[in-house]
Amino acid sequence: MINEELKKIWLEKFETVPQTLQKMQNVESAATAFNANIDAVLKIKGNRIAELAEQFGLTLSELENIHTAKLNEPVDVLKGLFRCFKRGIAEEWLTEDKFVYDWMVKNLGYDRLQMGGQGGIVANALAVAGVRKVFVHTNSLPELQAKQFLALDNLLSFDADGTEKPAYQINRETDIPLIHWILEFDKGDVVEIGGKSFVCPKSNRFIATYDPLNLYLVMDEHFVEKMSKEKADYVILSGFHALTEHNGGVKRQDDVLPIILSWKKQGDLIHLEIASTQDIAVRKRIIEKIAPVVDSVGVNERETIDILEVTGFEKLAEQCNEDTHSVNMFKALLNIKKYMKTPRIQLHMFGLYMTLQDKGFKITPEENLRGMMLASTVAAGKAGTGTIDIRENLLWAQGQSVSDVGLNELRNLAEYLQKGELLEKGMTETDGFDLIAVPTILVEKPVTLVGMGDTISSISLVGAR
Repeated sequence: MINEELKKIWLEKFETVPQTLQKMQNVESAATAFNANIDAVLKIKGNRIAELAEQFGLTLSELENIHTAKLNEPVDVLKGLFRCFKRGIAEEWLTEDKFVYDWMVKNLGYDRLQMGGQGGIVANALAVAGVRKVFVHTNSLPELQAKQFLALDNLLSFDADGTEKPAYQINRETDIPLIHWILEFDKGDVVEIGGKSFVCPKSNRFIATYDPLNLYLVMDEHFVEKMSKEKADYVILSGFHALTEHNGGVKRQDDVLPIILSWKKQGDLIHLEIASTQDIAVRKRIIEKIAPVVDSVGVNERETIDILEVTGFEKLAEQCNEDTHSVNMFKALLNIKKYMKTPRIQLHMFGLYMTLQDKGFKITPEENLRGMMLASTVAAGKAGTGTIDIRENLLWAQGQSVSDVGLNELRNLAEYLQKGELLEKGMTETDGFDLIAVPTILVEKPVTLVGMGDTISSISLVGAR
């Protein structure tokens, strides 16, 4: 069947999206933890990268000489940015050095401020989608941070005295703003370094983070106390990726584990968004300790490869790195699922979402399919308009066809598995698991990509119920 015929089939499937969104208003409560911050977003051009390289006096070989994915000095900001630009990939590098932070303030600036951190982004998305109560964890909530939360009364946090209030109304005056730089670049842009031209293969971003609270996963005890007493239908976890071994990040996960287990015991459905975790010891601990006890895990292509590298699948990681297509990524997902034993794992890759879950999981394959189609529509709305801060933008892409990229990826996967029904139905069984795969709506020139994966994972999961 040719793509044009398949697009008609999937367009009909996507007609259920508005009803799926409407049903999110039946979800009583959700909680997001642990990281919220302020993102300073800057669209950066290839010529600006070249200017910075010239200012630092870097040759091409020096620019590509990377010993560690960390911001130890200002020049590392440029090295990480160039690496991501050249490959069209997304990464987040961290620093604890205020000198590096001050250099970014002086030399980078920003186009706009917006909500940052998986916890904050997901909280805004779930609140605007209509979940009745969304509790968001904030370890810092001064006025500047509060302004990044939507002015919605169903989006709640806690003031300095522990009083529950709409997050946008809170001002914990002694808290410090936590600001991350999101350096976005465009597909097709060119940077010339050392007499060579490098064309960016895919629109993406490099994140440079200075965050003294989230780097240590400092918690708001008022939030922890509230969620230990009040059951949430869903808890979306994130923020572990900011930890490092030398700042106690491995032990910190051990400290948090009893809290997660107590939430799970009271019936919360717990999802973990892995995120780009640069510290290998921390990454391995997340996979071995946190992921096995949650109900669901969300990853993108890069995070999937990172997990392979610390779970004994180095050869497959190399294959995925060299050719990041649906078949290789499915192989990766299957191996990771068996290793972690997490009941549900979802991958959002370019053009295609895949969910692999245990038979009999709390959310059926049909429900997952509807949630993933909603997530595709919402993600396209975010990419096309730049924001889903208003409800109207959630369905901006409704009625648009799924992409040829996604259909081709789905076709290749269906042929590899010899599961022809996957191409038209988006669901099949394989290796004892349910597999749900959805080709996505793609926006040619996205206004923004910040928080896209977090939005996809959370809307897919919560929208499925």
